[in-house]
Amino acid sequence: METNLVIEGFKFLILGMGTVLIFLVVLILLMNLQRKIIERFFPEPQGISEAPGATPGTQAKDTKKIVAAISAAIMHHNKA
Repeated sequence: METNLVIEGFKFLILGMGTVLIFLVVLILLMNLQRKIIERFFPEPQGISEAPGATPGTQAKDTKKIVAAISAAIMHHNKA
């Protein structure tokens, strides 16, 4: 009883890769099903794009504050 090890290796290769492929396909299908279930029972609120009372100028001021804080943190880090 002689077995060709190369052919046996290819059989295991195909079996292993097929198993992984099937697992990944099932995983993707289940993730899509989960997304649909979550979207159905927990929908995203519509029409809320900004905080109440926020104006475009307020956002620009907040951006300047953030840039200033980041710059100060970098300068402090470079000193040490």
